[in-house]
Parts: sequence; structure tokens; C-alpha cells
Amino acid sequence: MATALAEMYGKQEGCSRGRGGSMHLFDRATNFYGGNAIVGGGLPLSVGLALADHMRGADIVTACFFGEGAVAEGEFHESLNLAALWGLPVLFVCENNLYAMGTALAISESETDIQRKAACYRIASEAVDGMDVVAVEAAARRAVHAVRETGKPYFLECRTYRLRAHSMFDAQLYRDKAEVEAWRHKEPIACFRAWLETNNMIHPEELERIDAEVIAEVDAAVNFAEAGTLEPIEQLTRFTYAEKAT
Repeated sequence: MATALAEMYGKQEGCSRGRGGSMHLFDRATNFYGGNAIVGGGLPLSVGLALADHMRGADIVTACFFGEGAVAEGEFHESLNLAALWGLPVLFVCENNLYAMGTALAISESETDIQRKAACYRIASEAVDGMDVVAVEAAARRAVHAVRETGKPYFLECRTYRLRAHSMFDAQLYRDKAEVEAWRHKEPIACFRAWLETNNMIHPEELERIDAEVIAEVDAAVNFAEAGTLEPIEQLTRFTYAEKAT
């Protein structure tokens, strides 16, 4: 978290030396190959990574996360087609929150049942309640197991909802406040917490400990980012062009 936040602060200590911002986070140590500012841009990259693993015979599953807005891009169809055609171990996870920035799904897609699109490429798929932490965890386990067993791609649609604005500049004129409030009672973290308490799976003091640990981790990340250093002006063009071999 610390290096990711430092990246958003534009500091040298960030995972991309402050050059990527919030949309280009990257961490090789955890096999996180980064976000992408291009809608749908991560789809072909995931297929390439899976192809490399497939050619090396590595037992690795590549998980690709994207929103329903990416489904309208050509990369979506090209990536699913090649993944199915070449039998690549990719888990495609569509986080369908019904609005691509400010465009409702029904306005951009004639077929709003996203998981059905995977069937066109003969890819196994399922849809899950993306607001249910337990259901998503179980579906993810099934999906990963299927990819490992078959070596073929799998498509998981998580049907969720964005409770907040897309950005600080989003006036949210495309949806009613009543709609947002209707979804608010399904907020995943609150529902999962209530589920744990109702089923006596966690003690109140343990919840307090978790809350304290989360707050401490966030505070430490903020302090790390604020104390970071800015890239020197003479280094601003670094990584723009290939460096000469010595």
C-alpha cells in the first residue's frame, strides 16, 4: 500500500517512481502487472502473459480484472477469442457495476447479460452477486480450479454497484439518488461484517483489532507517501526513450 500511495503522490518511492499515478500501479514482487488507462487495455496484456506461461509450461493462472465498459471495446472480443482458440489459462473477471463512468449498461450494450458473451467464444462462464463477499470467494475458487484443471480460460461476471461518484468531478446526473440508496444496504463490507457477527464467526474485540490495524496501515502509508521525495527535474525525461547500452 505504501508504494502505491507514494505513486499517487508522485514520489520517487512509488512503484513507478511517481510517473504512473493512480492508473498505472505495478508490483512485480506480487505478480501484479499493473493497471491501464486505456479502457480494455489490460485484456490483451493478460492474454500475452498467459501465452508466455503456457509456452513455458508454467502452472500459473492469469487473472484479468475489467469493468463492463471494457466489453464494448474490440480488445475484449479479440482477447476472449484468442484465449479460447489457443487454450490459455486466463481468468477473466468482469466487475459489472452497471455504469461505465456515466454510461448505463443498457445504453451501451444490446445484450446486458455479460457472461453470455463468453459463450460466443466457447468459454465456461458464470455470474455471481458481486456484493456478496462469500459468494465471490466461492465463485473465484471454482473458477481458478477450472482453469488449472483444464488449462482453458474461464469468465466470471461479478454483478456489483458503484455507490460513490466515478471521480471528484462526477456530478452523477446519470442516476437517481434513490437508486444509489436502494443499493447502499447491500454494501459488501458492512454485509460481510454483519454475516460474520450473526453466525458468531468473529468476536467484537477481533473486529476492533482489525479496524485498528487497517487504520494504522493507512496512516503509515500516508506518512510514507508524504515524506517521499520528488523526482529531480533533470530526471523527468528518464524512461521516455531507450537508454544506450554501456
